[in-house]
Amino acid sequence: MKVDAPDSLVCSGLDLFDADAAFAAIRDAAQQASDSDTRTATVARLNADRKAARDRIAAELAARPFAAEAAVRSYAWLTDGLVRVAWRVATELIHPLPLPSDNERLSVIAVGGYGRGEMAPYSDVDLLFLTPWKITARAESVIETMLYILWDLRLKVGHSSRTVRDCLRLGTEDFTIRTAMLECRHITGDAALSKELTERLWSELFSGTEREFVAAKLAERATRLQRHGGQRYLVEPNLKEGKGGLRDLQSLFWITKYVHKTDDTRNLVQLGVFRPDEYATFERAHSFLWATRCHLHLVAGRATEQLTFDMQVEVADRMGYLDTGGRRAVEHFMQDYFLHATRVGELTRIVLTALEADQTKDAPLLTRLFQKRPPRLRAGYEVVNNRLALTDPDAFLQDKVNLLRLFEEAMRTGLLIHPDAMRLVAANLHLIDDEVRNSKDAQKLFLNLLLKYGNPERALRRMNELGVLAAFIPEFEPIVAMMQFNMYHHYTVDEHTIQTIRTLAQIEHEELVEELPVASSILAEGVDRKVLYVALLCHDIGKGRDQDHAVLGAQIARTVAPRLGLNKAQCETVEWLVRYHLLMSDMAQKRDIADPRTVRDFAKAVQTVKRLDLLCVLTVCDIRGVGPNTWNNWKATLIRALYRQTRRALEEGMEALTRENRGADAKRDLREALQDWPGKDLRTEIARHYDPYWQGLHVTAHVAFAKLLHDLGDDEIRIDIHPDDDRDATRACFAMADHPGIFARLAGALALVGANVVDARSFTTKDGYVTAAFWLQDIEGKPYEASRLPRLRSMIQKTLAGEVVAREAIKSRDVMKKREKAFSVPTSITFDNEGSDIYTLIEVDTRDRPGLLYDLARTMTDMNINIFSAVVATYGEQVVDTFYVKDMFGLKFYSESKQRAVERRLREAILQGAERAKNS
Repeated sequence: MKVDAPDSLVCSGLDLFDADAAFAAIRDAAQQASDSDTRTATVARLNADRKAARDRIAAELAARPFAAEAAVRSYAWLTDGLVRVAWRVATELIHPLPLPSDNERLSVIAVGGYGRGEMAPYSDVDLLFLTPWKITARAESVIETMLYILWDLRLKVGHSSRTVRDCLRLGTEDFTIRTAMLECRHITGDAALSKELTERLWSELFSGTEREFVAAKLAERATRLQRHGGQRYLVEPNLKEGKGGLRDLQSLFWITKYVHKTDDTRNLVQLGVFRPDEYATFERAHSFLWATRCHLHLVAGRATEQLTFDMQVEVADRMGYLDTGGRRAVEHFMQDYFLHATRVGELTRIVLTALEADQTKDAPLLTRLFQKRPPRLRAGYEVVNNRLALTDPDAFLQDKVNLLRLFEEAMRTGLLIHPDAMRLVAANLHLIDDEVRNSKDAQKLFLNLLLKYGNPERALRRMNELGVLAAFIPEFEPIVAMMQFNMYHHYTVDEHTIQTIRTLAQIEHEELVEELPVASSILAEGVDRKVLYVALLCHDIGKGRDQDHAVLGAQIARTVAPRLGLNKAQCETVEWLVRYHLLMSDMAQKRDIADPRTVRDFAKAVQTVKRLDLLCVLTVCDIRGVGPNTWNNWKATLIRALYRQTRRALEEGMEALTRENRGADAKRDLREALQDWPGKDLRTEIARHYDPYWQGLHVTAHVAFAKLLHDLGDDEIRIDIHPDDDRDATRACFAMADHPGIFARLAGALALVGANVVDARSFTTKDGYVTAAFWLQDIEGKPYEASRLPRLRSMIQKTLAGEVVAREAIKSRDVMKKREKAFSVPTSITFDNEGSDIYTLIEVDTRDRPGLLYDLARTMTDMNINIFSAVVATYGEQVVDTFYVKDMFGLKFYSESKQRAVERRLREAILQGAERAKNS
């Protein structure tokens, strides 16, 4: 039963898999065997042939990593051969029937993606067993035998047994089934029956229902995309189901086939749906996505569609990407992925527009937005299917600035731009030259898009997808679709930039007053909006190079800002904001803002209230633009506190920040909170603490410690654990007799219970006790629920009581997740004697893991270093732990030799812990 192989395989069809030779060998082995032995012999032979064929395909793919079409066709051809051999074994060897009746007819049909002849290494095998009428006992036996053979080959088979009438009925009721049958392809068995199904599907089901099918596919797509994040720039995309992925391309193919009745996408050019260059884009995206999917399956050794971080690294390596230009190979690979995903979005719009034009798809229902009548349009524009279209494309192109005016008209009217107009713009980006970039009209138009219409995100995203933004601001082009390979950023750099501008617009419209009261009040009082929007547009424009992106970004902003029409003073402010856009975030999250020195240093850097206001808003927008859950009460509390204290210092003078003032205010607050205490007890409590204690904690913590310390025994450990809703954390207060290594013991106890420490303060009293406050979050970065606090307290007490040895017990918990092993963060350790008046700051910037804080604290304790506080800032897989310390004599670490010794020991601890976590 010779079957011709397609031309586009990795080698000739017979060299890949010879079904006739395989069956002949099985038949010879089965002559003296039972049915079960025949099946065993079949599986053994097919397994060997299958492995050899798969190895051949994988080797060819490794040699030509982008040759996707040959690979996916080869996997489908191999699967066809396996199914045909299984059929012959079932029908000729195990259940032979020399003269089958008409009732016994059976056809084996491939459906879905397999029916289209495209398969990844571990794709499902979707089969339809078709019978003319009710299935017979012999047909059931044949199907069962075939399935057992295929299952024994470890194929993931999806199957159904139906009559032609069943297929028509179910296809009417269920569009998923209808779509699968749209791709039906005869493999073996009764060819006439397969042909009958195909003809009746087209004549009785598909024909005349094009509009219905398109609407169903688009609704299905919308639901699918919502389920997978709703946007194409997520940094761990679903290759198959995500926006701009393979399913979107397949949806285009299904719709095209259903409407235009063609299997060959090349016909879309002849039909006028695509221009030749657009079809070439379709082919490149199709090939890239399939190549990526094949490599992903081969790396994982199973069917998987999520491009997780660990998979991205290996797939990029298999596809031949290299580290270049200060960026990792995986970042270059993912940038290509997102660029292709963007092109898929454009192709989707093109096809849907063509369908609208021939009335196959409903036009968008936007007329409700215009209160019964459409908006008044400027000359040269018209409304087509409720979209903004061009009356005369040739006349439109006569004025190059019109390539920007189109977007302003869309913003002014609220209309979506017609895809034909977008195609025209995308095909003429070369017209946006230096003359346009330096045009006063173009500058004004662009600033209007940012400032005038209230929704700059919409215009910027469409301009970015079409390439207009990079054409008008060439410096923006390198960050388009640029992926940042870390667990902190959820979006590509360009999408992150657009998200920050979206947040700024929301604040301006008073949509986030409750969440962002400080930023909202700053904008309500009034700031230079041009400066703020342009600074956000440029704040990450220097990413992806060897140089510090803030420094490089400031240099770029120096060129971009004047070109956008800003005056000299505005340009200088934009440059400063871009250069120091991380300063407020770093100060708030990496330093102890209860230390007056932190605020003084920040105030000196900022210099004016105007800059402080602008930087505060920019910082808030930047953090919120990182991802959906990055901004929280903890960060909000830190940013607000730093802003308010710095503003006070700038307005009233630095003397407003003295320790004495803070201490007096804190003691007064404690007296008011403990009015029911006897005067003697209250005086004892206030007298026992040194100055840093009063400035380092809120009055609620002072009250908690006062109660813990009252009549505390020398061998007693008291714990107070309460939610701190203002900080999105749980506050754990400890009071006990002071002795060396307390901080490390507490850190070990907390690591053992799986708590993430986000901040910590430790103080000794004049009468020999230690008070330590730790702010904790669970593994999901949230406060512990009240129901979990008793167990948390019990576990901590057992550890502190010595029932569990933290150093040993923590080894089993200090485990790195598989998807996180792909990240490497270089370790940086710095010593700062200027950041605090009384402490040395040791800042450890390294790869995060559960037991890190404990390892660092224990190492310092072993070196007789006293830890007074630790500030923990986490950025995905990266963590910055800042310790405020003194040596055993209560002095700072000025000696360079001592600093080097401490650094060496800390690096050893980090390295040993990392190896332990990686090998766990």
